[in-house]
Amino acid sequence: MRDRRYWSGFGERLGGAPPAFQPTVPGGIWLHAVSVGEVISAVELLRQLREQFPSQRLYVSVTTVAGRQIAELRLKATCDGIFYAPVDLCWVVRRVLRRIRPQLVVVMETEIWPNLYREAKRFGCGLVVINGRISDKAFPRYLRLRGFFRAVLRWPDAILAQNRIAMERYLALGAPAARVRNTGNLKYDFRAAGLEPPAMVRLLAAKLQPSAVWIAASTMPPAAAGDPDEDDVVIEAFQSVAAANERLLLILVPRRPERFADAAEKMERAGVRFLRRSELTEESSLRLPGVLLVDSMGELSSLFPLADVVFMGGTFPRRGGHNILEPAFFAKPVIIGPHMENFPDIAEEFRAQGGVYAADSPAQLAEAANHLLADLALRTRIGEKARQLTEGRRGATARAVAAVRESYSEAVPRKVHPFAAIALLGPLSLLWRAGTAWDRRRKLAQSGSLRAPVISVGGIAAGGTGKTPFTQHITKWMREEGFNPAILTRGYKRGSPERSTVLAAGAVCPVARTGDEAQILLRAGIASLGIGADRLATGRELERKLRPGVIVLDDGFQHWRVRRDADIVMLDALDPFGGGALAPLGRLREPLSSLGRASAFVVARASIPTPWRGLEKRLKEYQPDAPVFYSRVAPVEWVAVDGTERSPAGKPPSSPAAVFCGLGNPAAFHGTLHDLRIEPVFSWAFGDHHHYRVRELQRLAHQAQAAGARILLTTEKDLMNLPADAAAHVKPLRIYWLRMRLEMEREEEFFEWLREICSRSEDIGYLHR
Repeated sequence: MRDRRYWSGFGERLGGAPPAFQPTVPGGIWLHAVSVGEVISAVELLRQLREQFPSQRLYVSVTTVAGRQIAELRLKATCDGIFYAPVDLCWVVRRVLRRIRPQLVVVMETEIWPNLYREAKRFGCGLVVINGRISDKAFPRYLRLRGFFRAVLRWPDAILAQNRIAMERYLALGAPAARVRNTGNLKYDFRAAGLEPPAMVRLLAAKLQPSAVWIAASTMPPAAAGDPDEDDVVIEAFQSVAAANERLLLILVPRRPERFADAAEKMERAGVRFLRRSELTEESSLRLPGVLLVDSMGELSSLFPLADVVFMGGTFPRRGGHNILEPAFFAKPVIIGPHMENFPDIAEEFRAQGGVYAADSPAQLAEAANHLLADLALRTRIGEKARQLTEGRRGATARAVAAVRESYSEAVPRKVHPFAAIALLGPLSLLWRAGTAWDRRRKLAQSGSLRAPVISVGGIAAGGTGKTPFTQHITKWMREEGFNPAILTRGYKRGSPERSTVLAAGAVCPVARTGDEAQILLRAGIASLGIGADRLATGRELERKLRPGVIVLDDGFQHWRVRRDADIVMLDALDPFGGGALAPLGRLREPLSSLGRASAFVVARASIPTPWRGLEKRLKEYQPDAPVFYSRVAPVEWVAVDGTERSPAGKPPSSPAAVFCGLGNPAAFHGTLHDLRIEPVFSWAFGDHHHYRVRELQRLAHQAQAAGARILLTTEKDLMNLPADAAAHVKPLRIYWLRMRLEMEREEEFFEWLREICSRSEDIGYLHR
């Protein structure tokens, strides 16, 4: 309440989105790092997560203002969004979960928020606690509430404790033993390579040529009555040490920004010469001995290479200490006080192995610094031992990433609908269910067969799951294998009154007669096409005219009038069960029990490590005999709508770009752009199969130019719905569409399964050319 800086992000703390957030797609990872220490520990973790999950959104939440500042400095290049963590109220946590739609929530260190934990699991997210610890101060209080914590700690899939003591404390609070592991401390995986001091600090050090550099890192105020103020302790010790080291430079780094001004005032009163880091210029100088007061955030780690000796703050007052591993990685001798309760295993090992210099009281700080500065061999021995100890404990981050992958694979996110939506739309979903059942019975009674084997490619949910590119992919294989494929499709939103339209492969036909998706299949030139709402009649017309060997029923899972030999059901990896409810509350066309009709499942947009064990387990509940395969679309190139220019997918012709599309699942296109590191300045989402008018394109171009865009980006499906002279109506902008190709895991196994179905025919001469 007293610090006005906390009010600036109050909307985010109530679940609001930061203004800079782009439209989110499901399937991301939300990592919560409360403050500075957790953020620094997360640097290497996020780097490895980005390598393992290159296509997924990574979000970081923080609690403190200082944590937000450090996150902006150290994590912004790695993650996709930084925001203040929500207060732990159910409705607030739900706002965030609905907004960023994560598949996994990762909580760093000591944060135990019961509503966050519970709501994450209600939404079907994975939940992992990483680098977990419970402090000496908190543990006795938590132990008195063991019954409460036992209920809360059953939610995480894994609790990765940073040491044996932390693991035992989680177990004592009632966490399930099978889920708690001692995986080591992430701080051991700090990456020292490549860090160097800021240019102005290097320039000052080169100009001053000090005989020694002493860094007092993360100094803290008293925590309780009788505690010393470490800034006072350091200033007094500096004055004593400087008497024997006339060219000594002290770099004083208070832990908290609100203490910068206090530290400066104390040095002025003590008559100590100093410079403020924020005021350094190329002309800055300082008469030694003197002090550089680092009144900035995020630079401490980069200063350690300059040091001859380091004092780690938070160890004289009862604060529990701070991380000594960063200076240890640079082989710097570290002085610590008696309070290292936050890092008991590290402190115990470093003390026992001679990797740290212990000062039992503030009065001993000057003596310790003098001793180390006077004895190069001692400094070298302690610093090298510290480096060896840290190097020998690496690997916690890799173990954490493995646990993240496991939890991500097991998670099956689901949509938790607000009560108002359930009350309003739930009865309509019941009507939908009854209407679908009646429609299925009626059409099954009128169903019939075609002579050729029929393979349906469909889905259980409304919206795009990549059925068209998948249909194109398998018919291309059929043609190459000597089958004579045809595609039977409805031709949704086509303008032709024809009952049935039959076209040979590669025929030229206007979009108005075929529809957009059918036009993509026709232009591919790999299969003949039958278009009509009555697909049984159209299929028979197709067989009469072109005699296909195998027929692919496009979007046919709910087309019950045509009997089929196999049903391939496509699921969107990021929302496999269509919001978990029938339309209009969710996106399901049929109840999930209908998955029992599936012959095989293809999980589309599976752009992360597979298999997804959680999803496969759910699918086995409905159809244990159907194999599960995975597919994804890979961008190939950008093509100008007038065909005059092409460029690789990873290098759009120009930037910045604006985006428009009319898809059943526009988030998928945004996800592809994210993978390509394209952040549009503006985006428009039209209805599925939208036909663009000239006035709309002109308005798009005007708004795109106002937003600073130089090009417009869209999809191949939208290309089919653009006017023939679209390029002329958006000048000086140009429109480019993205060509994609489909990739499958275990493709050979899938095609062997498909070959068996394609070969089911009594008339082999009719089946093959």
